[in-house]
Amino acid sequence: MLALSRPYPARYQVPVLRAVDPAIFTMRYFTDCLGCGFCHDWCCQFGVDADRWHVDQILAHAAALEQFTGTPRDRWFTTRVDPDPDAPGGSMWRTAVVDGRCVFLNRAGRGCQLHRFCLEQGIDPHDLKPLVDGLFPLTYEGDVLCAADEVLDGDLVCLDTGPTLYRGVRDSLRYYFGDDLVTELDGIEAGR
Repeated sequence: MLALSRPYPARYQVPVLRAVDPAIFTMRYFTDCLGCGFCHDWCCQFGVDADRWHVDQILAHAAALEQFTGTPRDRWFTTRVDPDPDAPGGSMWRTAVVDGRCVFLNRAGRGCQLHRFCLEQGIDPHDLKPLVDGLFPLTYEGDVLCAADEVLDGDLVCLDTGPTLYRGVRDSLRYYFGDDLVTELDGIEAGR
């Protein structure tokens, strides 16, 4: 792990990044999810961890999202809620899995219905989609920015082609953690 020059809190104050796994600058994946013709939304089969802050944002749009998705809000999340001080809002929920896919997967087409809803409503998708989802295939473990388990296990179907993990989510890192983190990570990347 490489220590960062200073702590970088997310726009929600947590998580706080203090180090980065240099593997994010070399590992690659296919970033054009909707342009993919081979995975069939593989990564959506598990649902996603949803931090409380983003769950609240989703629920603030519940009536419109129910109409948009055709799925009632009481089917969106599992009943388990885990306290997590590193998660925005202090806890983690999980999106429900229905018929082997995330409840928010567009079953009539491709991709995430939350994402599509945001685009159609003029909302930045980062405002509704959970932090873990916005960073994927990166994640944070404690205070370290690193590859998600699906990458480390070699399970992610779209590995080894396209840009690096870092380049694929660079704009999302800027959104969540700010320009200074991206500038420092760009410097680390350039020095490799």
